[in-house]
Amino acid sequence: MSKLAIKEWNPEDRPREKLAALGPDALTNAELLAILIGSGSENETSVSLMQRVLHDCNDNLGNLGKLSLHELTAYRGIGPAKAITIIAAMELGRRRAASRPADRPQIASSQAIYDLMAEKLRDLHNEECHVIMLNNALRLIGTKCVSRGGLTGTTVDVRLVLREALLVRATSIALCHNHPSGTLKPSRADDELTRRLSEAAAQVDIKLIDHLIITDGAYYSYNDQGRL
Repeated sequence: MSKLAIKEWNPEDRPREKLAALGPDALTNAELLAILIGSGSENETSVSLMQRVLHDCNDNLGNLGKLSLHELTAYRGIGPAKAITIIAAMELGRRRAASRPADRPQIASSQAIYDLMAEKLRDLHNEECHVIMLNNALRLIGTKCVSRGGLTGTTVDVRLVLREALLVRATSIALCHNHPSGTLKPSRADDELTRRLSEAAAQVDIKLIDHLIITDGAYYSYNDQGRL
């Protein structure tokens, strides 16, 4: 197969298609590098070219990262543009390894939920409902608006809330919506939504940790009130 042009390979063996179908973990180092350089030479595919380069580096990406522009362009099929692409990729790898993971805030209390969402919700003239998605350590993955309504209410689809959580592999969620009227008292619809979401989330091993109602400067927490 290495003697055939990559476009003549079976689609499932082509590096780009393979990555799209199976993810980057399914590709070898040579296949990943072949995607970067795009093409080989008239007698060699980009995959076999990068296999040869890696073989000379003892199949070690650290050694590849030490090669200079001059050393890379000594290989037939690697010109300055491809060599610079490889060097840039190696440098990005080094920088990623040196980077600290992004600091995600921990959302472990009703006050933390309020602090996260108050600026977004408290001054709105219509109701909005947002889901807050968290990992096992209750650190923030993200938030998503799941419903917008009028002055007195909004309809929330429990399936949509859970879909958003499942897409990002959240293990815990909190719901948060505003009351433009300024009242903190939950409505019957709020109570019913909390009950249905808690029960549905439990079926897919997701925990509803709270449901907050926010007004300007205050909030109501179902969890704090012992209603979850």
